[in-house]
Amino acid sequence: METQTNHGSKLNIGFFFLSLGVLISLITSVVSFLNLAFSTLDKRFPDVLNATYGYGYNTYDYESIRTSLATLIIFFPVFLLISYFWNKFAKHKMHHVDELVKKWMIYIILFLSSLVVVIDLVTLVRYFVSGEITNRFIYKVLITLVIALFVGVYYVFELTNRKKVYGLPVGISSAVKSSVLVLLLVIFSFYIMGSPASQRQLRLDERRISDLQSIQSAVINYWQQKEKLPITLTELSNPLSGFTLPPDPEFQKGFVYEYKVKEGLTFELCATFAKPIPKGWRENTNYYAEPYLGEKYIAVSYPGYPVSGTNESWDHEAGRTCFERTIDKDIYPPYPKADIVR
Repeated sequence: METQTNHGSKLNIGFFFLSLGVLISLITSVVSFLNLAFSTLDKRFPDVLNATYGYGYNTYDYESIRTSLATLIIFFPVFLLISYFWNKFAKHKMHHVDELVKKWMIYIILFLSSLVVVIDLVTLVRYFVSGEITNRFIYKVLITLVIALFVGVYYVFELTNRKKVYGLPVGISSAVKSSVLVLLLVIFSFYIMGSPASQRQLRLDERRISDLQSIQSAVINYWQQKEKLPITLTELSNPLSGFTLPPDPEFQKGFVYEYKVKEGLTFELCATFAKPIPKGWRENTNYYAEPYLGEKYIAVSYPGYPVSGTNESWDHEAGRTCFERTIDKDIYPPYPKADIVR
Protein backbone atom coordinates (compact mmCIF):
# COMPACT_ATOMS: atom_id res chain seq x y z
CA MET A 1 0.00 0.00 0.00
CA GLU A 2 1.39 3.40 -0.94
CA THR A 3 0.35 7.01 -0.34
CA GLN A 4 1.23 9.95 -2.55
CA THR A 5 3.24 12.82 -1.02
CA ASN A 6 3.17 16.49 -2.02
CA HIS A 7 6.55 16.15 -3.74
CA GLY A 8 5.59 13.28 -5.95
CA SER A 9 7.55 10.80 -3.84
CA LYS A 10 5.95 7.67 -2.54
CA LEU A 11 5.94 6.44 1.04
CA ASN A 12 6.06 2.68 1.32
CA ILE A 13 3.93 1.85 4.34
CA GLY A 14 5.52 -1.57 4.64
CA PHE A 15 9.01 -0.09 4.92
CA PHE A 16 7.76 2.48 7.42
CA PHE A 17 6.43 -0.22 9.73
CA LEU A 18 9.53 -2.34 9.22
CA SER A 19 11.60 0.64 10.37
CA LEU A 20 9.29 1.13 13.35
CA GLY A 21 9.56 -2.57 14.16
CA VAL A 22 13.37 -2.43 14.01
CA LEU A 23 13.41 0.58 16.34
CA ILE A 24 11.00 -0.92 18.90
CA SER A 25 12.51 -4.42 18.90
CA LEU A 26 16.05 -3.00 19.11
CA ILE A 27 15.23 -0.77 22.09
CA THR A 28 13.38 -3.61 23.83
CA SER A 29 16.24 -6.05 23.18
CA VAL A 30 18.90 -3.64 24.44
CA VAL A 31 16.91 -2.70 27.56
CA SER A 32 16.16 -6.34 28.41
CA PHE A 33 19.81 -7.29 27.73
CA LEU A 34 21.08 -4.60 30.12
CA ASN A 35 18.45 -5.42 32.75
CA LEU A 36 19.36 -9.09 32.57
CA ALA A 37 23.07 -8.32 32.79
CA PHE A 38 22.60 -5.96 35.74
CA SER A 39 20.26 -8.28 37.66
CA THR A 40 22.58 -11.24 37.13
CA LEU A 41 25.63 -9.25 38.23
CA ASP A 42 23.75 -8.12 41.35
CA LYS A 43 23.27 -11.77 42.30
CA ARG A 44 26.82 -12.78 41.38
CA PHE A 45 28.50 -9.84 43.12
CA PRO A 46 26.22 -8.62 45.92
CA ASP A 47 27.31 -5.41 47.62
CA VAL A 48 27.54 -6.02 51.37
CA LEU A 49 26.50 -2.41 51.99
CA ASN A 50 23.07 -3.20 50.56
CA ALA A 51 22.81 -6.85 51.54
CA THR A 52 21.99 -9.12 54.45
CA TYR A 53 23.62 -12.48 54.96
CA GLY A 54 20.89 -15.05 55.14
CA TYR A 55 19.64 -18.53 54.51
CA GLY A 56 16.75 -19.44 52.29
CA TYR A 57 15.20 -18.99 48.91
CA ASN A 58 12.61 -16.54 47.70
CA THR A 59 11.18 -16.96 44.22
CA TYR A 60 10.83 -13.18 43.81
CA ASP A 61 14.61 -12.76 44.15
CA TYR A 62 14.92 -13.90 40.54
CA GLU A 63 11.78 -12.31 39.11
CA SER A 64 13.75 -9.52 37.45
CA ILE A 65 16.11 -12.04 35.84
CA ARG A 66 13.25 -14.21 34.61
CA THR A 67 11.32 -11.28 33.14
CA SER A 68 14.36 -9.85 31.35
CA LEU A 69 15.41 -13.29 30.14
CA ALA A 70 11.98 -14.07 28.69
CA THR A 71 11.80 -10.66 27.00
CA LEU A 72 15.26 -11.01 25.49
CA ILE A 73 14.68 -14.57 24.25
CA ILE A 74 11.56 -13.44 22.37
CA PHE A 75 12.43 -9.93 21.18
CA PHE A 76 16.04 -10.47 20.06
CA PRO A 77 15.17 -13.07 17.36
CA VAL A 78 12.28 -10.80 16.33
CA PHE A 79 14.77 -7.93 15.95
CA LEU A 80 17.07 -10.08 13.81
CA LEU A 81 14.18 -11.20 11.62
CA ILE A 82 12.78 -7.71 11.09
CA SER A 83 16.29 -6.34 10.48
CA TYR A 84 16.82 -8.97 7.79
CA PHE A 85 13.74 -7.85 5.85
CA TRP A 86 14.56 -4.19 6.52
CA ASN A 87 18.06 -4.59 5.07
CA LYS A 88 16.70 -6.59 2.16
CA PHE A 89 14.24 -3.80 1.34
CA ALA A 90 16.88 -1.08 1.81
CA LYS A 91 19.12 -2.69 -0.84
CA HIS A 92 16.59 -1.83 -3.52
CA LYS A 93 16.07 1.61 -4.95
CA MET A 94 13.88 3.57 -2.57
CA HIS A 95 11.83 6.71 -2.96
CA HIS A 96 12.93 9.94 -1.34
CA VAL A 97 10.47 9.60 1.55
CA ASP A 98 11.66 6.06 2.28
CA GLU A 99 15.23 7.35 2.42
CA LEU A 100 14.10 9.95 4.95
CA VAL A 101 12.41 7.29 7.06
CA LYS A 102 15.59 5.21 6.99
CA LYS A 103 17.80 8.15 7.99
CA TRP A 104 15.41 9.27 10.74
CA MET A 105 15.43 5.77 12.23
CA ILE A 106 19.23 5.56 12.11
CA TYR A 107 19.69 9.03 13.56
CA ILE A 108 17.30 8.24 16.43
CA ILE A 109 19.28 5.08 17.22
CA LEU A 110 22.60 6.96 17.04
CA PHE A 111 21.23 9.70 19.28
CA LEU A 112 20.06 7.20 21.89
CA SER A 113 23.39 5.32 21.72
CA SER A 114 25.34 8.55 22.22
CA LEU A 115 23.07 9.51 25.10
CA VAL A 116 23.68 6.15 26.77
CA VAL A 117 27.46 6.55 26.43
CA VAL A 118 27.39 10.03 27.98
CA ILE A 119 25.14 8.93 30.86
CA ASP A 120 27.36 5.89 31.36
CA LEU A 121 30.46 8.04 31.72
CA VAL A 122 28.69 10.49 34.06
CA THR A 123 27.56 7.59 36.25
CA LEU A 124 31.09 6.19 36.32
CA VAL A 125 32.52 9.51 37.52
CA ARG A 126 29.75 9.95 40.09
CA TYR A 127 30.33 6.53 41.65
CA PHE A 128 34.09 7.02 41.50
CA VAL A 129 34.02 10.26 43.52
CA SER A 130 31.63 8.66 46.05
CA GLY A 131 33.98 5.71 46.59
CA GLU A 132 31.46 3.10 45.43
CA ILE A 133 33.53 1.49 42.70
CA THR A 134 33.00 -2.29 42.87
CA ASN A 135 33.66 -5.14 40.46
CA ARG A 136 30.04 -5.44 39.46
CA PHE A 137 29.74 -1.68 38.90
CA ILE A 138 32.76 -1.72 36.59
CA TYR A 139 31.25 -4.68 34.71
CA LYS A 140 27.95 -2.81 34.36
CA VAL A 141 29.68 0.27 32.98
CA LEU A 142 31.74 -1.78 30.53
CA ILE A 143 28.73 -3.78 29.33
CA THR A 144 26.67 -0.63 28.80
CA LEU A 145 29.53 1.05 26.98
CA VAL A 146 30.17 -1.96 24.75
CA ILE A 147 26.50 -2.36 23.81
CA ALA A 148 26.04 1.36 23.07
CA LEU A 149 29.19 1.48 20.93
CA PHE A 150 28.31 -1.80 19.19
CA VAL A 151 24.86 -0.54 18.19
CA GLY A 152 26.18 2.91 17.28
CA VAL A 153 29.02 1.63 15.09
CA TYR A 154 26.71 -0.76 13.23
CA TYR A 155 24.25 1.96 12.30
CA VAL A 156 27.04 4.36 11.37
CA PHE A 157 28.08 1.71 8.85
CA GLU A 158 24.47 1.57 7.66
CA LEU A 159 24.35 5.34 7.31
CA THR A 160 27.60 5.45 5.32
CA ASN A 161 26.60 2.41 3.23
CA ARG A 162 29.63 0.42 4.29
CA LYS A 163 29.07 -3.12 3.09
CA LYS A 164 31.88 -5.19 4.63
CA VAL A 165 34.10 -5.33 7.71
CA TYR A 166 37.23 -7.48 7.55
CA GLY A 167 35.86 -9.17 4.44
CA LEU A 168 32.50 -10.09 6.01
CA PRO A 169 29.15 -8.43 5.28
CA VAL A 170 28.34 -5.91 8.01
CA GLY A 171 24.87 -7.35 8.65
CA ILE A 172 26.03 -10.97 8.99
CA SER A 173 29.04 -10.03 11.12
CA SER A 174 26.92 -7.93 13.49
CA ALA A 175 24.19 -10.58 13.72
CA VAL A 176 26.72 -13.27 14.63
CA LYS A 177 28.50 -11.12 17.23
CA SER A 178 25.28 -9.94 18.87
CA SER A 179 23.90 -13.49 18.93
CA VAL A 180 27.05 -14.72 20.65
CA LEU A 181 26.76 -11.94 23.27
CA VAL A 182 23.12 -12.75 23.93
CA LEU A 183 23.82 -16.50 24.12
CA LEU A 184 26.68 -15.99 26.59
CA LEU A 185 24.50 -13.77 28.79
CA VAL A 186 21.63 -16.27 28.72
CA ILE A 187 24.00 -19.09 29.73
CA PHE A 188 25.49 -16.93 32.50
CA SER A 189 22.04 -16.01 33.84
CA PHE A 190 21.01 -19.68 33.97
CA TYR A 191 24.31 -20.44 35.73
CA ILE A 192 23.48 -17.87 38.42
CA MET A 193 19.74 -18.56 38.65
CA GLY A 194 19.80 -22.28 38.02
CA SER A 195 17.98 -24.37 35.44
CA PRO A 196 14.15 -24.41 35.31
CA ALA A 197 14.22 -27.84 36.99
CA SER A 198 16.50 -26.53 39.75
CA GLN A 199 14.26 -23.48 40.21
CA ARG A 200 11.25 -25.73 40.64
CA GLN A 201 13.05 -27.82 43.25
CA LEU A 202 13.96 -24.70 45.20
CA ARG A 203 10.37 -23.48 45.03
CA LEU A 204 9.15 -26.84 46.31
CA ASP A 205 11.59 -26.59 49.21
CA GLU A 206 10.38 -23.04 49.83
CA ARG A 207 6.85 -24.44 50.06
CA ARG A 208 8.03 -27.09 52.52
CA ILE A 209 9.60 -24.47 54.78
CA SER A 210 6.38 -22.45 54.68
CA ASP A 211 4.33 -25.55 55.55
CA LEU A 212 6.64 -26.45 58.45
CA GLN A 213 6.35 -22.92 59.78
CA SER A 214 2.58 -23.19 59.61
CA ILE A 215 2.64 -26.53 61.44
CA GLN A 216 5.04 -25.14 64.05
CA SER A 217 2.74 -22.18 64.70
CA ALA A 218 -0.22 -24.56 65.05
CA VAL A 219 1.71 -26.68 67.57
CA ILE A 220 2.59 -23.59 69.62
CA ASN A 221 -1.03 -22.40 69.51
CA TYR A 222 -2.20 -25.88 70.58
CA TRP A 223 0.14 -25.72 73.55
CA GLN A 224 -1.04 -22.26 74.52
CA GLN A 225 -4.66 -23.36 74.32
CA LYS A 226 -4.38 -26.77 76.07
CA GLU A 227 -1.03 -26.62 77.89
CA LYS A 228 0.11 -29.85 76.27
CA LEU A 229 1.66 -30.86 72.99
CA PRO A 230 -0.36 -32.76 70.39
CA ILE A 231 0.50 -36.43 70.15
CA THR A 232 0.07 -36.52 66.37
CA LEU A 233 -0.29 -33.87 63.69
CA THR A 234 -3.88 -34.91 63.00
CA GLU A 235 -4.88 -33.32 66.31
CA LEU A 236 -4.02 -29.90 64.86
CA SER A 237 -6.78 -30.01 62.26
CA ASN A 238 -9.65 -27.84 63.42
CA PRO A 239 -12.75 -27.22 61.28
CA LEU A 240 -13.77 -24.28 63.50
CA SER A 241 -10.52 -22.36 63.11
CA GLY A 242 -10.17 -23.53 59.51
CA PHE A 243 -6.70 -24.99 60.00
CA THR A 244 -5.95 -28.03 57.88
CA LEU A 245 -2.71 -29.95 57.91
CA PRO A 246 -0.69 -29.05 54.77
CA PRO A 247 0.57 -32.03 52.74
CA ASP A 248 4.05 -32.21 51.27
CA PRO A 249 3.88 -30.80 47.68
CA GLU A 250 5.20 -34.16 46.44
CA PHE A 251 3.07 -36.39 48.64
CA GLN A 252 2.27 -38.54 45.58
CA LYS A 253 5.90 -39.67 45.69
CA GLY A 254 5.54 -40.74 49.31
CA PHE A 255 7.00 -37.62 50.97
CA VAL A 256 5.30 -36.62 54.22
CA TYR A 257 5.88 -34.17 57.05
CA GLU A 258 6.91 -35.93 60.25
CA TYR A 259 6.24 -34.88 63.83
CA LYS A 260 7.59 -36.35 67.07
CA VAL A 261 7.11 -35.32 70.69
CA LYS A 262 10.26 -35.46 72.77
CA GLU A 263 10.97 -34.62 76.42
CA GLY A 264 9.18 -31.74 78.08
CA LEU A 265 8.01 -29.12 75.61
CA THR A 266 10.40 -30.23 72.89
CA PHE A 267 9.12 -31.51 69.59
CA GLU A 268 10.63 -32.32 66.21
CA LEU A 269 9.48 -31.57 62.67
CA CYS A 270 10.96 -33.39 59.68
CA ALA A 271 10.71 -33.09 55.92
CA THR A 272 12.56 -34.33 52.85
CA PHE A 273 14.16 -31.55 50.80
CA ALA A 274 15.27 -31.63 47.18
CA LYS A 275 18.28 -29.30 47.50
CA PRO A 276 20.41 -27.67 50.21
CA ILE A 277 19.12 -24.32 51.38
CA PRO A 278 20.84 -21.40 49.58
CA LYS A 279 23.13 -19.29 51.74
CA GLY A 280 24.95 -16.02 51.23
CA TRP A 281 24.63 -12.27 50.87
CA ARG A 282 21.28 -11.16 49.52
CA GLU A 283 20.49 -7.60 48.54
CA ASN A 284 17.36 -5.69 49.42
CA THR A 285 15.94 -8.75 51.16
CA ASN A 286 14.37 -8.70 54.60
CA TYR A 287 13.07 -11.93 56.02
CA TYR A 288 12.50 -10.64 59.51
CA ALA A 289 9.03 -10.68 61.01
CA GLU A 290 7.80 -9.62 64.41
CA PRO A 291 4.70 -11.57 65.48
CA TYR A 292 2.70 -9.88 68.20
CA LEU A 293 2.51 -11.76 71.50
CA GLY A 294 0.66 -9.97 74.27
CA GLU A 295 2.33 -6.64 74.87
CA LYS A 296 5.64 -7.40 73.20
CA TYR A 297 7.05 -8.35 69.86
CA ILE A 298 9.19 -11.42 69.37
CA ALA A 299 11.95 -11.27 66.75
CA VAL A 300 11.80 -14.17 64.36
CA SER A 301 14.52 -15.01 61.90
CA TYR A 302 13.55 -16.97 58.85
CA PRO A 303 16.07 -17.57 57.84
CA GLY A 304 18.05 -14.48 58.93
CA TYR A 305 21.58 -14.39 60.25
CA PRO A 306 22.50 -12.96 62.65
CA VAL A 307 19.42 -11.76 64.52
CA SER A 308 18.42 -11.19 68.12
CA GLY A 309 15.53 -13.01 69.72
CA THR A 310 14.29 -16.46 68.84
CA ASN A 311 16.35 -18.09 66.11
CA GLU A 312 14.13 -20.25 63.91
CA SER A 313 16.63 -21.03 61.19
CA TRP A 314 15.48 -23.66 58.77
CA ASP A 315 18.93 -24.45 57.43
CA HIS A 316 18.94 -27.84 55.73
CA GLU A 317 20.79 -30.06 53.29
CA ALA A 318 19.28 -32.21 50.56
CA GLY A 319 17.33 -35.19 51.86
CA ARG A 320 15.52 -35.82 55.13
CA THR A 321 16.13 -33.06 57.70
CA CYS A 322 14.66 -32.66 61.18
CA PHE A 323 14.23 -29.45 63.17
CA GLU A 324 14.07 -29.64 66.95
CA ARG A 325 12.02 -26.98 68.69
CA THR A 326 11.49 -26.27 72.39
CA ILE A 327 8.64 -24.03 73.50
CA ASP A 328 9.73 -21.33 75.95
CA LYS A 329 6.92 -20.69 78.43
CA ASP A 330 8.07 -17.12 78.98
CA ILE A 331 7.83 -16.31 75.31
CA TYR A 332 4.75 -18.44 74.57
CA PRO A 333 2.75 -18.51 77.84
CA PRO A 334 -0.56 -20.41 78.02
CA TYR A 335 -3.61 -18.31 77.25
CA PRO A 336 -5.56 -17.18 80.31
CA LYS A 337 -8.70 -19.23 80.73
CA ALA A 338 -10.85 -16.10 80.79
CA ASP A 339 -9.47 -15.10 77.38
CA ILE A 340 -10.33 -18.55 76.05
CA VAL A 341 -13.93 -18.21 77.23
CA ARG A 342 -14.29 -14.85 75.54
